Amino acid sequence: MPRPRIHVTAPVPIEVDEALRRDFETSDSPEGVDGILAMLTTRVDGAYLDRAGPRLRVVANYAVGVNNVDLAAAAERNVVVANTPDVLTRATAELAVGLMLALLRRIAEGDRFVRRREEWLFSLEFMLGSSLRGKRLLVVGPGRIGRETAMLAEALGARPTFAGRDDDLHALLGEADIVSLHVPLTPETRHLVDAEALRAMSRSAVLVNTARGPIVDERALVDALRAGEIAGAALDVFEREPEVEEGLLVLENVVLTPHLGSATRDTRVAMGMLCVDALRAVLLEGRTPANAVGGPPAA
Repeated sequence: MPRPRIHVTAPVPIEVDEALRRDFETSDSPEGVDGILAMLTTRVDGAYLDRAGPRLRVVANYAVGVNNVDLAAAAERNVVVANTPDVLTRATAELAVGLMLALLRRIAEGDRFVRRREEWLFSLEFMLGSSLRGKRLLVVGPGRIGRETAMLAEALGARPTFAGRDDDLHALLGEADIVSLHVPLTPETRHLVDAEALRAMSRSAVLVNTARGPIVDERALVDALRAGEIAGAALDVFEREPEVEEGLLVLENVVLTPHLGSATRDTRVAMGMLCVDALRAVLLEGRTPANAVGGPPAA
């Protein structure tokens, strides 16, 4: 029997590539394949699924979020969709707390200052920041990553609270020193943090986004930062990624990183292995993988 054919939409770590090649044939094109291993930068919509053709049975998305996959279109075509939960929880939470510290302690700003070769002498009033200890942290989205972020921040003295789907977000925003976003991107969460939400925040508060870029209205964020409506922002994801709103690039009270939430080697390999396991489950074992998020049963 010929081995199932898999299209991989972007290069993967060598460990993942080797695991794929043990059980599958890989293809440079999605046409006529049995499975797709998709990066979050690949838009898997109805047209893409039709291009793959009727043999397609599974899309393994190399991410936790599946906003790049049209789940309804996949279900209509009897295609199982899987994601990569759990394995990137700690890495993303660590980055979220790291961004909080970078912002509060002005680490990135200080790095830029030194690299510009500015003249300076140590003094007790120079480039003062603030501690995470005692800060009221609002975690928007009490899922795996949100809860892990709260736990890590609490270990450093922060006082976390959570905002869920049914909570009055704007009321909670006004009580927070730090707002950290951990919701999936859906039609309901797109621009969840808009001009009105930013005005609801304290002028001394900061915003951290390690979830998905379009959750924040970046133009409204620039306006709020310039007007002093909030004290700062740290973003790992962007509304039109990899493009970044121009106004963010020149503000000193902003920390920017290029989508590094899951960017440890161990994490990225583990994510890939979950994708391989999902492909094996559907195409070799005829079962629905535990990490399926959409589509019909595999068998």
